[in-house]
Amino acid sequence: MSVASVAALRTAGSGRCRGAGSPQVGLNGGRFLMMQRRELVTKAGIALAVSCSMATSSASANGSAQGLEVLPFKADGYNFWTWRGRRIHYVEQGAGQPIVLIHGFGASAFHWRYNIPELAKRYKVYAIDLLGFGWSEKALVDYEATIWMEQVSDFLREIVKEPAVLVGNSLGGFTTLFTATEVPELVRGVVLLNSAGQFGDPNKPAAAPAEEEEEEGSPLSRFIVKPLKEAFQRVVLGFLFWQSKQPARVEKVLKSVYIDSSNVDDYLVGSITAPAADPNAGEVYYRLMSRFMSNQSRYTLDRLLGKLSCPLLLLWGDLDPWVGPTKAARIQQFYADTAVVHLQAGHCPHDEAPEQANRALLEWLAALDARAKPAEPNLQTV
Repeated sequence: MSVASVAALRTAGSGRCRGAGSPQVGLNGGRFLMMQRRELVTKAGIALAVSCSMATSSASANGSAQGLEVLPFKADGYNFWTWRGRRIHYVEQGAGQPIVLIHGFGASAFHWRYNIPELAKRYKVYAIDLLGFGWSEKALVDYEATIWMEQVSDFLREIVKEPAVLVGNSLGGFTTLFTATEVPELVRGVVLLNSAGQFGDPNKPAAAPAEEEEEEGSPLSRFIVKPLKEAFQRVVLGFLFWQSKQPARVEKVLKSVYIDSSNVDDYLVGSITAPAADPNAGEVYYRLMSRFMSNQSRYTLDRLLGKLSCPLLLLWGDLDPWVGPTKAARIQQFYADTAVVHLQAGHCPHDEAPEQANRALLEWLAALDARAKPAEPNLQTV
């Protein structure tokens, strides 16, 4: 079972994190949201505004204690872009070379609250909500891995408009890697923070598409097995979704993956539970869990890494109960142009240990910038 599916079954998402241990750097080469429907805003606007006010003050207190600026929580979101007729939310700050931040399962652009202001001091920073998550539309579409890759690719073309560094946590890491392999001309570097995704099993042959279609198309499958399976999935996943949007449950799951849970506050919990109020959120959750999560094996990490052509940074929370350091080591072994930074943090090192994560990311970005500069011409005379 994938990291993303484990997170969902334990309810909610890949949440967020805060301060932890110091980084150890090895430079040897290298886880749903509002369409903002007017009727929903009208009915729930006051309550949500109060919740957001509490969240903002709580986050500001935490940020001040860390000496970090915090991205203000906005109930109506920041910027919106129309993609294939769907409303997509994103945050944009700063100036300079572009960086695009991609959240994990169940989270949103607000999960980068401690990173956006700091990175924006030197770079043009974008943080996008994937379709079906955060403040982006809860579209009733088929959620395959390709949909987010295509979304991010088009975001790079239409909004960013120049090659960027992609940074992704959990599910966002998988999306980042997938995008970089499909549109390499738009990506100049990739950063994975405890990324989702699986390595292929060399002892398990790939399923033959013709055989799969034949099996799925049989009368027994179409009229008995498939309907019963879907009915069972809807009951189970409906209950899991109801659980996953309860604030107390969200907080409990977050604390299980934040080694230092100091940053598991109202801001974080609210940024995850607010999108779940959307009328389509439950159906989106069902489609995500029943379709995308069961099809990740089609796009394995070794397959994607085999196509990657840009520098890679692994910014890894070694104490993650879902994705430990062994995975980072295997990625580094597979892809030579990889740098690794180890943090004594959990699944969301960028939010649990933001000072260390920001520092390590900025150092790597500076090295990447220097690496991209053309060599000085040799003026030595003969």
